[in-house]
Amino acid sequence: MSNRYVVAVSGGVDSVVLLHMLKGRPELELVVAHFDHGIRDDSADDAKFVSDLAKSYGLTFETKRETLGKDASEELARDRRYAFLRDVAKKYDAQIATAHHSDDAIETVAINLTRGTGWRGLAVLDSEVIRPLLNMSKQEILGYAKLHDLQWREDSTNASDNYLRNRVRRKTDKLSSDEKRQLLSLRSHQIHSKKLIDNEVLKLVGGGPNYSRYFFTHTNETTAIECLRSVMFAKLTRPQLKRLLLAIKTSKSGSVYQAGNGLQITFTSRNFTVELIK
Repeated sequence: MSNRYVVAVSGGVDSVVLLHMLKGRPELELVVAHFDHGIRDDSADDAKFVSDLAKSYGLTFETKRETLGKDASEELARDRRYAFLRDVAKKYDAQIATAHHSDDAIETVAINLTRGTGWRGLAVLDSEVIRPLLNMSKQEILGYAKLHDLQWREDSTNASDNYLRNRVRRKTDKLSSDEKRQLLSLRSHQIHSKKLIDNEVLKLVGGGPNYSRYFFTHTNETTAIECLRSVMFAKLTRPQLKRLLLAIKTSKSGSVYQAGNGLQITFTSRNFTVELIK
């Protein structure tokens, strides 16, 4: 595995702590990456702060600014940020490292369950992205920052009720330590289950991007939906998956179907092809 990492640094305490920890490992090659989404008026100050921090550590710095605007959704901001991080990772042939911690995982589980994502909503923060702080709580991160006299920037939007995550955080913060441990244990179990199911799906339908319409037309709906969820990179809601299944059964050869979340499906008489459009 490569020792080269693109470290996503927003300027907040979590990512500042992550960078400080990784900088203490001389065997690692680090690139500091900061995405300025242009949602807040003072976001340029965050970029300057991270640029100065990278310089103080003697690290390469990559940044990009987009003016998403104050009304930009959390999903849009996240998608654009990860698009930038993937571009930087490709440039340096590196892995992406982010500062998600255990409380982030609990919040994401709660958000997904609120949205009705089903059992897969518990298997969160499971991807090729490296997350070294997942076993640390927010309080432990703050304690580390104070112990090492680190400086960071506070994101003013963290106090806004306009964002679902902030509203959910106020509720999950009230959970006991034991309740949080149970949720994190359940998350680990579901990630393991998801991998087993995805392996079985791979045996059933293949690795794509071309898939048999016959299989999805003639298998039972529960199995078809579960297979489609995996085939679609878990990017579609259950209603979207049901509509897609109907399209698989009824669409004419040569037609193109926009499944949602950037997924485009092209049909032939026998097969369909899945393409992720950026």
